[in-house]
Amino acid sequence: MPSTLEGQITMEKTPSYFVTNSAPKRIHTMARDIKLIIVVRNPVTRAISDYTQTLSKRPEIPTFEVLAFKNRTLGLIDASWSALRIGIYALHLESWMQYFPLSQMHFVSGERLIVDPAGEMAKVQDFLGLKRIVTDKHFYFNKTKGFPCLKKPEDSSTPRCLGKSKGRTHPKIEPDVIRRLHKFYKPFNMMFYQMTGQNFQWELEVDGNSPGFRD
Repeated sequence: MPSTLEGQITMEKTPSYFVTNSAPKRIHTMARDIKLIIVVRNPVTRAISDYTQTLSKRPEIPTFEVLAFKNRTLGLIDASWSALRIGIYALHLESWMQYFPLSQMHFVSGERLIVDPAGEMAKVQDFLGLKRIVTDKHFYFNKTKGFPCLKKPEDSSTPRCLGKSKGRTHPKIEPDVIRRLHKFYKPFNMMFYQMTGQNFQWELEVDGNSPGFRD
């Protein structure tokens, strides 16, 4: 980690930290007063997004349906597949709560980050003890990518948008598979809501694989 001067906050982003068993202890040993920001989204949509990213690099891989089930006929979900296991957020959070209190964690809704980026960033700035400098004037929605882009309202520089690896349209997944996955994740989601004190309302999303849905 780089040195941090007085009045500065050093930030580092690595998504795999949250699902790596050894990470909480190592980070706690390094800086036990650290503040943690975790971005989560509907685990079903997250799994399809994960698959979409892998498919773009390895088009020869089996279909999502084949990878998601141990036995499709019996409806047995393969929770050992990393794309699905990552979305069992309650399991991963248990490891972090052994070392850090919830007061040092802030959970960002991936869904709300897309529809209301300024609102989610306001909460992040409050959590970090910063002034609310980043507001709605710093964002505009890019219809092509399906995501908001960041801009600097004080100048005319090109807005910063997500890279080429983001904004891909998801492959069509059978509705029955989507329903089975929602059913699989529901008890874990309920546990996660209880642990965090936040209801992300993922159960209200009947079908997260609507046409044009992007990762």
